[in-house]
Amino acid sequence: MANTWNPLREEARVERTPDPCTIVIFGASGDLAKRKLVPALFNLARERWLPGGFSMVGYARSPLSDEALRAQMFDAVTEFSSSGPPTGAEWASFAAGLFYCQGGYDDPAGYERLKARLATIDAERGTGGNRIFYLSTPPSLIGPIMDALGASGLARSAPGSWTRIIIEKPIGYDLQTARELNAHVGRIFDEDQVYRIDHYRAKETVQNIVVMRFANGIFEPVWNRRYIDHVQITAAEVVGVEGRGGYYEGSGAVRDMLQNHLLQLLALVAMEPPTSLDANAIRDEAVKVARAIRPIPRDAVDAHAVRGQYTAGWVGGKIVPGYREEEGVSPTSTTETYAAVKLEIDNWRWAGVPFYLRSGKRMTKRAAEIAVQFRQVPMRLFTTTEADLQEPNLLVMKIQPDEGLTLRLAAKLPGHAIHLRSVNMEFRYGTSFGVRSSEAYERLLLDCMFGDATLFTRRDMVETGWALVMPILDHWAASGERNLHFYEAGTWGPEAADQLLEEGRTWRRL
Repeated sequence: MANTWNPLREEARVERTPDPCTIVIFGASGDLAKRKLVPALFNLARERWLPGGFSMVGYARSPLSDEALRAQMFDAVTEFSSSGPPTGAEWASFAAGLFYCQGGYDDPAGYERLKARLATIDAERGTGGNRIFYLSTPPSLIGPIMDALGASGLARSAPGSWTRIIIEKPIGYDLQTARELNAHVGRIFDEDQVYRIDHYRAKETVQNIVVMRFANGIFEPVWNRRYIDHVQITAAEVVGVEGRGGYYEGSGAVRDMLQNHLLQLLALVAMEPPTSLDANAIRDEAVKVARAIRPIPRDAVDAHAVRGQYTAGWVGGKIVPGYREEEGVSPTSTTETYAAVKLEIDNWRWAGVPFYLRSGKRMTKRAAEIAVQFRQVPMRLFTTTEADLQEPNLLVMKIQPDEGLTLRLAAKLPGHAIHLRSVNMEFRYGTSFGVRSSEAYERLLLDCMFGDATLFTRRDMVETGWALVMPILDHWAASGERNLHFYEAGTWGPEAADQLLEEGRTWRRL
């Protein structure tokens, strides 16, 4: 079903409408385009966020007609749209703007056909020469596509129009390749044309971190080392590698999750207030706090980071194989499917406050959250019984699967005696507002049309993230299996990760 009408959204739509434009999706026959990108574009069209004349061109090697592409995308939208399948009228209107262009990713003739097709769309649908190129392709194709866009002249904008490019992660395999890729991009596109996607940044709760911190006077006075004991950031998955063992062998948990998603979350939690909501003002503060994270010496990695790999176990009532038994995985693999790291920020706000980050596959449940644990009160008055030992106050920002906030407080149980229990004050996006929360790709695609790069990762943040994790990756690569800890599928990871937490702290059981 379509969303409930929202007058606030209607007012915002009047004030902000993207320019007419065409988005070109390289790799349009791939899984990402079908599961995420085209359903997201349809949802935006259904809610009337897309500009008049908006068009999409799918570009791939396979020979395909416009009609065949539209049929494929109808099936994709019907199956994957979070707002429900399209009606006949909705689909007819949306499909009229879908087109296909066949060509190789490094084939000059293919780009000439694309160039001609875009010119025709500009003339017939009024898109004004405004283009977004979305690279929904393997990393190995990014360079050839960018070179071809540059050689064909498609990377440059005509007077009065704009051109932008969206790049999916991973941005490089390590610091050196990230720098090389960014330099390659910079030779063809200006930095303000480049939008590096991190879909975690577009989740409602992640966006709400900035709002919660800087729009509420109760949090900022206590958002520092005097009142916060530590912060835990968790991204747990119940799934394994899902047939992508060959890809994951070259990735691992640090490259897949920690280096990008979790460090981005840390930056939003820890950054200083920006001077405005301008994209670069916010990203400046995020980079500043990332650069303040204390580097981990290579000879001290084992005291600051733990890696694990799942073995066979039970998940969801079913037995699942161990990582080394997965298709495409070496039987002697040392790739980490779990990583936990302790980081410290050397600045006045956070000195002495540890930030614990962890991510793993085949864990007990699917969950992603940020938990800010406050210090205990200076003197415990209520200690009548052992049960009255107070749990510390806790603010939890839940990112998935149920987006929302939880604040844990101590309260008195009913009765004549004073006994304490922890209670939760909760807020859930799914129940508090009368509208569907936008999918991450909906927000990111729309922001790119607006030219708003706030939720996209800037070049310096990418390279800072890689610089932070390289000592860990280098040490593990040189260590073989020596410091690889195994954990049973369906658990919360290896016991060795508990040793990262000190002074009576424990990992949250979500």
